[in-house]
Amino acid sequence: NVGGEGQLFLGGLAATMTGIGLQGASPLIAVPLAFLSAAAAGGIYALIPAVLKVKLKVSEVITTIMLNSVAIYVCSYLVNSNGPLATDDFGVLGGSDAVPDGFMFALIYSAAIAFLCWYVMKKTTIGLEMKVTGDNERFAFFAGLPKDKIMIWSMVMSGVICGLAGMFEVYGYQARFQSSISNEFYYDGMLVAMIMNYNPVGIIIMSFFFAIIDIGATAMEFSTGISGHLSDIIFA
Repeated sequence: NVGGEGQLFLGGLAATMTGIGLQGASPLIAVPLAFLSAAAAGGIYALIPAVLKVKLKVSEVITTIMLNSVAIYVCSYLVNSNGPLATDDFGVLGGSDAVPDGFMFALIYSAAIAFLCWYVMKKTTIGLEMKVTGDNERFAFFAGLPKDKIMIWSMVMSGVICGLAGMFEVYGYQARFQSSISNEFYYDGMLVAMIMNYNPVGIIIMSFFFAIIDIGATAMEFSTGISGHLSDIIFA
């Protein structure tokens, strides 16, 4: 799934609109509904390349990359100036209205999802079946595994997680959907996961390391004049 960036955008926008529409409701009702809407948006969008892969053998890499652009541009159009979801708040460009303050929460949930993924992949039969299917599709077929169903649902669940990442960015930090919600976070996340060999503890630690360097590079450029591109060299 290389379409996480687009799924993040859709999940963030869906969660934002849910929160705005439920102003005045209890956070115990609004936040879970926003959670579900973000998950649904990301999951349904990931279903498209999954079905194309299974039914028509279309490369999921190509379709997810292309669908990224569609989602990002559609979401950006909706919240940019004169867009139907653009805010009237003074000084905000390329953003929606803000979600109520009472709906905001801490970002610790992303760490919980990392451990959940680890548990599913390492400790359950579902995780084993996904690994077998990913490593050798022909073996999975002759072993009697429902490989098409596994491929579709693994892509959908990946989209669900990416959609939730969009919600976390809004409800944990930005407080509104903005066309700049992600600075290619998905690609950084994919790189971090691969470097740490998909170990959840390592992923969390390396994520902090990447974030510290990225944020520190911006501050360093302002305060010392040293180019922030130094952080890109370290990443590389």
